[in-house]
Amino acid sequence: MVFPLFWFLFSTISFTLPTQANTFPPCNETEKQALLRFKRALYDSRNRLSSWSAHKDCCEWNGVRYHNITGRVIELHLQNPCLLDYGEISCTTSNFSLGGKVSPALLQLEFLNHLDLRLNEFGGAPIPSFLGSIRSLTYLDLSDSSFGGLIPPQLGNLSNLRYLILGGSNYFSTSKQEPPSLYIENLHWNSHLSSLEYLAMYQLDLHMEVHWVELTSMPSSLSYLALEDCKLDNMSPSLKYVNFTSLTFLSIPWNNFIHEIPNWLFNLNTSLLFLDLGVNQLNGQIPECLGQLKRLKSLSLDFNSFDGPIPSSLGNLSSLAALYLFGNRLNGTLPSSLWLLPNLVDLVIGNNSLVGIVSEAHLKKLSKLKSLEMSSPSLIFEVKSNWVPPFQLEHLSMSSYHLGPNFPKWLQTQTSLQYLDISNSGIIDVAPTWLWKWASGISWLIDLSNNQISGNLSGVWLNNTMIYSNSNFFTGLLPVLSSNVIVSNMANNSFSGPISQFLCQKLNGTSKLETLDLSNNDLSGELPQCWNSWSPLTHLNLGNNNLAGKIHDSLSSVLSLEALHMQNNSFSGGIPSSLRDFTSLDLLDLSGNQLLGNIPDWIGELTSLNVLCLRSNKFTGEIPL
Repeated sequence: MVFPLFWFLFSTISFTLPTQANTFPPCNETEKQALLRFKRALYDSRNRLSSWSAHKDCCEWNGVRYHNITGRVIELHLQNPCLLDYGEISCTTSNFSLGGKVSPALLQLEFLNHLDLRLNEFGGAPIPSFLGSIRSLTYLDLSDSSFGGLIPPQLGNLSNLRYLILGGSNYFSTSKQEPPSLYIENLHWNSHLSSLEYLAMYQLDLHMEVHWVELTSMPSSLSYLALEDCKLDNMSPSLKYVNFTSLTFLSIPWNNFIHEIPNWLFNLNTSLLFLDLGVNQLNGQIPECLGQLKRLKSLSLDFNSFDGPIPSSLGNLSSLAALYLFGNRLNGTLPSSLWLLPNLVDLVIGNNSLVGIVSEAHLKKLSKLKSLEMSSPSLIFEVKSNWVPPFQLEHLSMSSYHLGPNFPKWLQTQTSLQYLDISNSGIIDVAPTWLWKWASGISWLIDLSNNQISGNLSGVWLNNTMIYSNSNFFTGLLPVLSSNVIVSNMANNSFSGPISQFLCQKLNGTSKLETLDLSNNDLSGELPQCWNSWSPLTHLNLGNNNLAGKIHDSLSSVLSLEALHMQNNSFSGGIPSSLRDFTSLDLLDLSGNQLLGNIPDWIGELTSLNVLCLRSNKFTGEIPL
């Protein structure tokens, strides 16, 4: 989980880094020796701390910041170097995590005010209670480092602490067992953190503290509170007032609240800018009182059980840039005030039971809109064929929305789209000539599935990361895939021609394709021996075509396969012995072919195999046990 801490800190913290090391005093010797003891207790497989040498001044050590007048250590930045600003991960497989033990040698650093150990791997070890004795700390981040057990109440002794971030497990952890979760018995220690401004805890167990609202509100300086996926089940709905006088950011999604939105929230009308109550079980109607939070810029109530209409008072939130109401039980028509929010960037209201017509007149004031999610079977989109929207979208999802029967021409005006989902939207039309060239600029996802779109795709080049064109009326040869494609589903169409022309195509680089579904088409011919171009494949479905010939051992080039569907074709010969090397195979369906010979004994040695279908072939001999 990522918190927008970078922006929170940017305006409040700055560092003076040395430009000429010889103009500053040497590191304090006592603190240098303490840091060397701290290093020895750590496991550092990638030698991240190789610069921590007894022969160097610690002002030259990576991750160490010291005061440029006194020479005393004031900050330790030991977060995983794979972690970039905004919480993004730059590494994919390499693990640069520190592990081992957090040594009490840190107690020798009398002026340490900043300790960052994010995204390391401490294997479920408890958070050291001695950290509560480093009274100079103003910043402590132990998140995503696989600490476990009881959060030490001694942290409440850190009266100077301004930023506290706890929870989560390591992104790169290779352990097959989840480390024990962090938990608290009570949050009374939090009330002693009188300087606290930023508190973020996630993937913890806080369910034993029923008074978390009252206790987290005690530090009057608190402006940021995130308690995400913390097993909370009560927001104290009977409370009328809470002392969150400085709170601007409140994020408590992925918990277990089963009640209505509490009244105390509406008293935060002078401060609150960000409110996230998503992925809970909150119920009842969304109260009109939310319109009192007039400074609100982002409101997330998605994936709850709210019913009734969208309150018209949301139109009072003139600063609102993001509204997420997806996945509730909301009904009725969309309030006219919704279309009067001039700063709206993200409007996500799909997967409800909303009804009515949305016209170009409704959208004319939403010029800043970047993300529009209105998937709903009871909403109808009515615009003129020559309509030019006032916005440039990056994300558009209108699945199960009445867009058809004509293919929406206005889409070609949207040149910044990265995600397009117009599946099951009632389109009954020939794909326009501009579609495929235009769609090649959509880098992430395009989903046209479950419509009645027709057209010959021979020679068409597809460049999207994920492409769903299944369940339409497309014809001709299979299109050409860019090496950027990871998922392609072209099932349930009328593609024809030899499959070898597709599988042996010359790629513009190394293929990244992991999922390919060509089932239920009219493809013919034998399987070629071109599988070495498709080694990343994990899911392959060639079922229900007119394919014939033997299944060659060259299929062993795709050893990563987890699911292989080849049913209802005319394959002959035996089961290739190369399949015994598919140690990750979970599903194998060879049914409805003309395979013959004995079922090989090694089939039973595929320990990952859970589904095996061999019916309707010409096998003989005994069934292996």
